Amino acid sequence: MSTKNPDHSWFGRVVAPGTSESLSMVISEGYSGTDVSIPVCVWRGKADGPTLAITAAVHGDEINGTGTIRHIIRERPFVLDSGTLVLVPVINMLGFERHSRYLPDRRDLNRSFPGSNEGSLASRMARSVFDQVIRRCDYCIDLHTAAVRRTNFPNVRADISNGQLAEFARAFGAEVIVDSKGPKGSLRSSACKEGCATLILEAGEVWKVEPGVVEYAVRGVTNCLRHLKMTQGEPVKPAFRIETKTTKWIRAAQGGFLEFHVSPGDIVEKDQPLATNTDLMGDEQNVILSPRDAIVLGMTTLPSVAPGDPICHLAYPRKGVLRKVEKAVDKLKDDALHHRVREELASSMRITESDSDSD
Repeated sequence: MSTKNPDHSWFGRVVAPGTSESLSMVISEGYSGTDVSIPVCVWRGKADGPTLAITAAVHGDEINGTGTIRHIIRERPFVLDSGTLVLVPVINMLGFERHSRYLPDRRDLNRSFPGSNEGSLASRMARSVFDQVIRRCDYCIDLHTAAVRRTNFPNVRADISNGQLAEFARAFGAEVIVDSKGPKGSLRSSACKEGCATLILEAGEVWKVEPGVVEYAVRGVTNCLRHLKMTQGEPVKPAFRIETKTTKWIRAAQGGFLEFHVSPGDIVEKDQPLATNTDLMGDEQNVILSPRDAIVLGMTTLPSVAPGDPICHLAYPRKGVLRKVEKAVDKLKDDALHHRVREELASSMRITESDSDSD
């Protein structure tokens, strides 16, 4: 049972057992001196239990998570038996309103936590969110997407050395878990230091609410609630799970126009073609190969590249794991969520066979 919010008061209002309230949280002031507020839904079960925050759009253009939280608020896809859910569709309202990752002063809110009451705009906003939400929660799921002109296959990122957080992250049910503590100043790393066990989901693209990603995230949130006994049922296990600390962006050696040969979520072998770099007439310049057996964690969606531009983000599992993964994927039904999400993410790019694939 949570001891961080014994009076169940949120932003000046007490939320009664078995009810939910649509509330408003002041996070800053605008240039006119008026308050900048963000909407928050607090949903309380009939019995006491943990307090879990679901947050999105700490980068203002990453709105797949916003769509996920709106779906939970509107559709109520589960019954909350115990504990409290704090649902925050948009953290970075100033960035969200400008369709921007950053705040108006170009600072990254997700490098400003836990913040300060006397610092920059970003630092003050971070502090406000941290004090009013994060410090009062036992757990947090922070929803993200890839950066602009990229897409991510859904993956959870969490510090697996923290036993409580490791169990929570595995319960989410993602096929891929990247074991990391998170960047300095991120909501995730700062929350974990405060004792709020926090993971992030990276999935999809900016400026979109992708149906498969929303379904994937809602399933993960439901799994975590089941793990915490806040709702009934057992977490749905993924067809496979890869846990790794090792990822790498494969970059363009020269400028050109790419022909993609893989899509997010694909399993690739060492020396398998990832993309062919051509000139604008379509003549091949070079082929970008996978340096190791891997799973495609993320990709650029922009085919025109300059030297050094990131092309493909690979996750490297332990030796022999991918053979088991391939067998598990082969057993999935054609309409499995795993396949539907891969197809949806790949719709942002044109995938072709490489010449070496057809030999």
